[in-house]
Parts: sequence; C-alpha cells; structure tokens
Amino acid sequence: MAAWLEHASTWLVDHHWGPYLFALLLFVAFAECAFFLGFVVPGETALVLGGALAATGVFPLAAFWPAAVLAVIAGGEVGYRVGTRYGVQIQGSRLGLKLGEHRWAAAQDFFDRHGGKAVFLGRTVALLRALIPALAGMSGLVYRSFALWNIVGGVLWGSAVVLLGYVFAHSLASLESGLKYWTYAILTLIVIGAVTVHIRRRARERAGRV
Repeated sequence: MAAWLEHASTWLVDHHWGPYLFALLLFVAFAECAFFLGFVVPGETALVLGGALAATGVFPLAAFWPAAVLAVIAGGEVGYRVGTRYGVQIQGSRLGLKLGEHRWAAAQDFFDRHGGKAVFLGRTVALLRALIPALAGMSGLVYRSFALWNIVGGVLWGSAVVLLGYVFAHSLASLESGLKYWTYAILTLIVIGAVTVHIRRRARERAGRV
C-alpha cells in the first residue's frame, strides 16, 4: 500500500493535480456542515486524505493544515447562518425529508442535552457534525457561544484528523514492514501449535494401545 500511495502521489505531482485536489478536499471539509455534504462524503475522509497526500509531497502540510482548519470553521459558520435564517424551511424541504426525521431528532436530542458544547462534541460524530451548526442556528443559540465552540472544535478536530492522515502515510512503510514480521511470527506459532497438538494426540493413541 505504501508503494501504491507513493506511485499515486508521484503521478498527481507529475500531472499537476496537486492544486486541484487541495481545493477539492478543502471544499468537501467546508461543505460538510455548510451544505450537509457530510451525509454523502464525511469531512474527515477529505482531511485524512489531505494529510496523507501532504506526507507524500503532493502539497505542503504547512499550507494544507491551516487551510483545512479554516475550511472546517467556515463550514460550521455557514451552517449556523443557514440554520438561523432557513432552518425550518430546510427541515421541511425535500433535502430535509431525505435526511430523515430520525437524523434530525438524534441531532436535536444531542444538542438539547449538551447545549453549546454540542457544537464542539458533535465534531467527533459524522451524523451530528453535518447538522449541529444548523440546529444551533435554528435553536437560537447565542452566536458568541456558537463561535467559541465552533473555533475550538474546528482547530482541535481539524488538526487531529489532518495529522492522523499525515502520520499514517509517513508510518505506512514501517507499519507494513512490521506487519510482515508479525505475520511470520503468527504463522510460526500456528505451525508450532499444530505440531504440538499432533504429537500429544499420537502420544495419547500410543498410551491407549498399551
């Protein structure tokens, strides 16, 4: 997998796809909350992939990391504004009905239980992440409270997911090498176990014939 990722990254760089992917991944991270795109493509998928591509040199981590955090925060901001102004209409629209009443109810219950903190805590759950900013606006949460939790959540969650992809891609070759040796060790243990069982069975058979 490490070799495949390296080959794919080289191809992207050679064909100058880096800037387009950079913009596309940021748009997905932004649109997750702003336009409920998270129900189709979760934002963490885009950020993990972006971190991995930064590790392989498609674009610099120093550029993608802060841009991703800003995209996440901006997406929450737009989601809040949309919820404040059009929340009821959206929930009753074709899109709202397609999302499903159970999803709206689950997000509303989570928001009712945690209040402003739900904006931060909801970052860790894909279903809630897409709806919580809009629900915050619909519920009349004071903007100052929303903005604080949205920024804190965007910085911590966005950074963690990008760095997860970056570290994973950097460690992939070592991980695959380690897994290879672990595979040999496990196979050796299986063979030893099978031989031991066979020897004991033969010993019991001999003892039964005596």
